Amino acid sequence: MNVYLNCTLALLALINPLSKIFVVHTISQGSDEKGLTRILVKASLIAMAILVIFTFGGNFFLKYVFHVDIYAFQMVGGLVLLLRGMQALNRGLFFETEANQKLEDASIVPLASPMIAGPATITAAISFPSQYGLAPTIFAIILGIAINLFLMTKTRMISNILIRFNLMGALIRITGLIVATIGAQMILDGIVTYSFVF
Repeated sequence: MNVYLNCTLALLALINPLSKIFVVHTISQGSDEKGLTRILVKASLIAMAILVIFTFGGNFFLKYVFHVDIYAFQMVGGLVLLLRGMQALNRGLFFETEANQKLEDASIVPLASPMIAGPATITAAISFPSQYGLAPTIFAIILGIAINLFLMTKTRMISNILIRFNLMGALIRITGLIVATIGAQMILDGIVTYSFVF
């Protein structure tokens, strides 16, 4: 049971539900509750499908189709995450959104990918089966995305509380720091993996 818990907590940290709240809050203005929930469920199902596909076939695609080793994927994925985190830390936002962008348009990009199924979670989906096992990884993907979906559906309530106490900007930057740190760790893990191979 510890393996399932550890795997789920690790994946949940990479999914980072808090960062989704800020994006959904930005692009959900004017949307009705039913329409918002439908789009969030759609984004979550697409993200889950992406992660499950990478769990079962990621190593094959990386190695035999793209001729890329996991350590290279870890390093580049970590770099992307590091840059996203630094953007949030410095500018107070994770993604640029157009003023007239609707949630329907954002259900796949950026919500499903890269916000839920992004570089960090895809790397986890590929590497976690060897670390935790296949069943714990699939369990973690399903539970992690379900928890993230639940929190996203409560975006309006959570964001209203954060705005009322002037915590939105501070939490975006704190989350950015955490995301950047996870990215740096992924880069270091990729370097360590590379040093073992060579």
